[in-house]
Amino acid sequence: MGHQPVLHTSIFGGGVKFPLEPPVGRWEHHHSWISLMRSQLFRKHPTSFRKCSTDSISCLSEHLSAPCKTNESTAKVIYSVAPAVGHNKEAHPECSSRIPAIVSALEKVELTPKFRGSEIIQLQNFRTATPEDIASVHARSYIFGLEKAMEQASEQGIIHIDGSGPTYATATTFQESLVAAGAGLSLVDSVVAASKISQNPPVGFALIRPPGHHAVPKGPMGFCIFGNVAIAARYAQRVHGLRRVFIIDFDVHHGNGTNDAFYDDPDIFFLSTHQDGSYPGTGKIDNIGCGNGEGTTLNLPLAGGSGDIAMRTVFDQVIVPSAQRFKPDIILVSAGYDGHVLDPLANFQLTTGTYYMLASSIKQLAKEMCGGRCVFFLEGGYNLKSLSTSVAESFRAFLGEPSMAAQLDEGGFLYDEPSFKVKQAIQRIKHIHSL
Repeated sequence: MGHQPVLHTSIFGGGVKFPLEPPVGRWEHHHSWISLMRSQLFRKHPTSFRKCSTDSISCLSEHLSAPCKTNESTAKVIYSVAPAVGHNKEAHPECSSRIPAIVSALEKVELTPKFRGSEIIQLQNFRTATPEDIASVHARSYIFGLEKAMEQASEQGIIHIDGSGPTYATATTFQESLVAAGAGLSLVDSVVAASKISQNPPVGFALIRPPGHHAVPKGPMGFCIFGNVAIAARYAQRVHGLRRVFIIDFDVHHGNGTNDAFYDDPDIFFLSTHQDGSYPGTGKIDNIGCGNGEGTTLNLPLAGGSGDIAMRTVFDQVIVPSAQRFKPDIILVSAGYDGHVLDPLANFQLTTGTYYMLASSIKQLAKEMCGGRCVFFLEGGYNLKSLSTSVAESFRAFLGEPSMAAQLDEGGFLYDEPSFKVKQAIQRIKHIHSL
């Protein structure tokens, strides 16, 4: 119905608009530029920055033709870490402390390969995304404009590239955003390869930043640089022949960038639950896609104060029947943990236990619908404690172990959910989508 994707043109500091197209031959020198930036980053952050070599790790044809490693096919969780330590602004909620907090929490509760052996695998060597990968979703003028803006960021330290958020960039943002996207693509490769030799492939989790679901095809938005999950969806189609992709976005904010990227695409189903009226104000319940894609976008805004009961009901009554009807080849998840009751940027009442439930239920849904092929991509989550414990609970769910959420959550700060409003929203979305 009526909605058309908003075309968002970002302007870098100083009012310099993106060039319309990169100069001829610009991308040919991409790998040499990456090598230079990588060496600078690695010297600056030798213990924090994971070296990802596009030369030795991922000649793509070699990577895809190589058989899945045995330990990957028998693992229950496989994850990648791209902390983007150089992409940082002090006192900004989307800062470089987020991924280290998660990694530390996983170590503390012994949910890492060190303690779990082959059950949990960290993907050490992953490819860096190329501009061509990014261009499957984003305009080339934006990609080149961002790369060009790194010169300005090098001079000024931090620049603002989008006012709604605000979204910032540093001298390493372009490169680290390519690394983040590549970490997700490599997990898709690993999970798909494992699914060919195992009925229970591992669930993938890309612990990456900058996040991506707000980034629109024409530019950055809302802390997000490149649409990591959207790029992975196109990659799954193009490289692995997985035509039908089901994207679940449970971030508390609407994933407007992913929404816009696939609004007219019948082969990618985008489903978002988000707080009604929250940033960026998009994702109305009657925005269902257009043209051939009408019906493959489902937006369910929920009233502030919605919590565990609401999300459980939504999963059973909306997400499951939508997936069953769509019959996906792979499920990708924009996993935002900013709906937690402790998160400062919204007003949901989800608990750590809710995120365990979502992870467990989505894993089971993937097993039933698409051979277990499922990859999570980190989006929001800005209270470091609730973010890290909720991700750890997601790992427990992937392992099939009991939740520890009862020891982590304190029920005293919860209040009654707006059950009548939630019921109304669910009834309306079921009517709109004939569920």
